Amino acid sequence: MRVALAQINSHLGQFQKNRQKILEYVERAVDRRVDVVVFPEASLFGYHPMDLLERAEIVDQQLRELELLHKQIPAGVLVLVGAFTKNPSAKGKPYFNSAVALERGKKPKYFNKELLPTYDVFDDARHIEPGDMANNVVKFKGQKILVTICEDIWAWPSTTKKSTQKAQSQKSFYESNPIRDFKRGSVDLVVNLSASPFFGGKFKQRLEVTTATARHLAAPIVYVNMVGAQDELIFDGGSFALNARGQKLVHSMHFEEDLSVVDFALDKGSGHVTEVKSIESVRQALVLGIRDFVHKVGLSKVHLGLSGGIDSAVVACLAVDALGPQNVDLFALPGPHSTKLSLDLARDLAKNLDVELHKIEFTAVYEKLAALIEAELGATAFGVMHENLQARLRGVILMAASNRSGSVLLNTTNKDELAAGYGTLYGDLCGGLSPIGDLLKGDVYALAELYNSERELIPRKIITRAPTAELRPNQKDQDTLPPYDDLDESVVRLIEKRGAARTPTDKWLLEALDKSEFKRWQAPPILKVREHSFGRGRRMPIA
Repeated sequence: MRVALAQINSHLGQFQKNRQKILEYVERAVDRRVDVVVFPEASLFGYHPMDLLERAEIVDQQLRELELLHKQIPAGVLVLVGAFTKNPSAKGKPYFNSAVALERGKKPKYFNKELLPTYDVFDDARHIEPGDMANNVVKFKGQKILVTICEDIWAWPSTTKKSTQKAQSQKSFYESNPIRDFKRGSVDLVVNLSASPFFGGKFKQRLEVTTATARHLAAPIVYVNMVGAQDELIFDGGSFALNARGQKLVHSMHFEEDLSVVDFALDKGSGHVTEVKSIESVRQALVLGIRDFVHKVGLSKVHLGLSGGIDSAVVACLAVDALGPQNVDLFALPGPHSTKLSLDLARDLAKNLDVELHKIEFTAVYEKLAALIEAELGATAFGVMHENLQARLRGVILMAASNRSGSVLLNTTNKDELAAGYGTLYGDLCGGLSPIGDLLKGDVYALAELYNSERELIPRKIITRAPTAELRPNQKDQDTLPPYDDLDESVVRLIEKRGAARTPTDKWLLEALDKSEFKRWQAPPILKVREHSFGRGRRMPIA
């Protein structure tokens, strides 16, 4: 049997567009003489729909496109496509997360996801009824194919020495592994339609669970993952096929749409991907995340404030990679405590990126506003109010640029700053998207070094100078924050690993986290590239 791995970027809610893309990939696969074409989870609907599933008419629209797709597929090929389908029973949740088997001239067959994740960013059980994997075998051309959807193959215990948070959670989430209910040799092929978000180390976990599945069933497995980004989530593709011994036969591209073919009779496939360094994977993920976010909300341009510091420098590089210099605007916003060095460094970087830098000086406006407030509310010594006035004036200017040009403001706050609450609401925390809000400060430096690996794109002084917000004379981040190396470790321990506070920096951060939760509730959506991130996967109370 020859199987095509159709790794596509589905647009949430754009059912006609998704149908047309699915047909395009089916036709390309048929040209390569395949028997089966496998698409990702929810490939017709897009993923994750969240509470769009509260609106029945939207699901009905998707189902009409599914009917049209069925009529248009060519004869002689089995197409497995992901969709949300209705639960005919009056009991339970209204929908199934389904893999629909389409064959020209035959009734569709529906195979429903059994294991519904409710950890981290997922809440599948909110609207979806669990299926029964015992019913998920389809016969085609004399072969028995077990159809699984994403989490259905994730109930294996972790084989790594240090089990991940996900593996620890599985022990309580899933009392049994439905794959174990199938006897060895009972099926000829396993397929998995997946929408598995990216984070560092995720591909290794996917290999673990697919290898365990293939070896248990003594059957090859085809794993087809979605590619593209939806809000915070980035789907990295990287689809692959293993033979019954768990050996990789084909590996699709990461972060790009791809069509790969595996021939199990010959025990080989087309296309093998070379692994890249982890920080390069992060760069590719963030570039895809920015591009898809901007395009999927119907816009084309972004802008940001370029401070002469490392965070905004890295965001500027990512933005240019994602959209091209012609679709990026950079703003230098010097205030009363800005230095000439910061402006010079911003100009140098903008020149290197071939992007125009707009300089808007706001000191005079700040002085008038500060004088007005003091006249009305009473004079006070220079303090946080004055610092935040400056940050908010920058936010006013940058949001005005959004209104003027229909451009998305990219936020430049990193994960350490978000954790510590080191940012001003409606000032440096404003924006439509936060590309580096899941990066530790060390990750930001690593990305800067990656960008400078071939030439000095980011001026060296930006990387070596002490970070500063320049909101008061001679200000440095470390006047307020612990050393960033220590803060990186504490963010990982307290937020990502959910550990207890042990070090002085841990205890400082724990208090800062509690005090600043209200800021993170109002921060822009954050592109997720680490295992546990701020955003909808972390739900903490404010009070």
